[in-house]
Amino acid sequence: MHLHSNIIGEGKPFIILHGFLGMGDNWKTLAKQFSGLGFQVHLVDQRNHGRSFHDSEFNYDVLAADLKAYCSQHNLENIVLLGHSMGGKTAMLFAALYPKIVSKLIVADISPRFYPVHHDAILEGLTSLNFEEIFSRKEAETQLSKYVHEVGTRQFLLKNVYRISPDVLGLRINLEVLKAQVSEVGEALPSTLVFKKDTLFLRGDKSEYISAADEALIKIQFPSATLKTISNAGHWLHAENPVEFFDRVCTFIT
Repeated sequence: MHLHSNIIGEGKPFIILHGFLGMGDNWKTLAKQFSGLGFQVHLVDQRNHGRSFHDSEFNYDVLAADLKAYCSQHNLENIVLLGHSMGGKTAMLFAALYPKIVSKLIVADISPRFYPVHHDAILEGLTSLNFEEIFSRKEAETQLSKYVHEVGTRQFLLKNVYRISPDVLGLRINLEVLKAQVSEVGEALPSTLVFKKDTLFLRGDKSEYISAADEALIKIQFPSATLKTISNAGHWLHAENPVEFFDRVCTFIT
């Protein structure tokens, strides 16, 4: 079972991992910019997301194993690895387990600690989408708005809606498994794991995902880490301030 990816550009391998309920295509605009710096950017869909395979097993161990298989399949070495939110947790674990494969690590708006489940309304809203009665993206948004009030979040979630056939809509994500295993998304990076190579943590100045208290933990498990803040941005910092996000990453990787 191979992960689906969109590969953009030529050069040094640069893998980007999306967050929970996202997909690699969320990063296409930034990927084109990174490819312009001489990188071959791999926008990977993690299992149960995007166009990748669906499976009943879902935790960071298998997500990291999937990425290891992907790197072997594509003969990728000395990679730059960037992960956002859930993808950041996968990236942290992968880098700590396979440090010889990763040259530089970028973690966007997540720390190694445990996070409680906080996706209830979103998952309830997605579950409420009855595609026997909903036939357009607009109708799906109207239904989702009863549960998810923030427009940007709704638009992000609606990227999962696609046409199974000309008359039938569906969701790309494996909603049943993601609902059942959602607690796995908040699991902490094992405290014994350490990644010593260059690491950049980025946080949004309006986000609460990386607190001041997290900085000490980050330094313990990522002793070569630097932490930078993206202005005018929340948890989706790469979408809310893509210019500053690109500049921070560009400086780090070049």
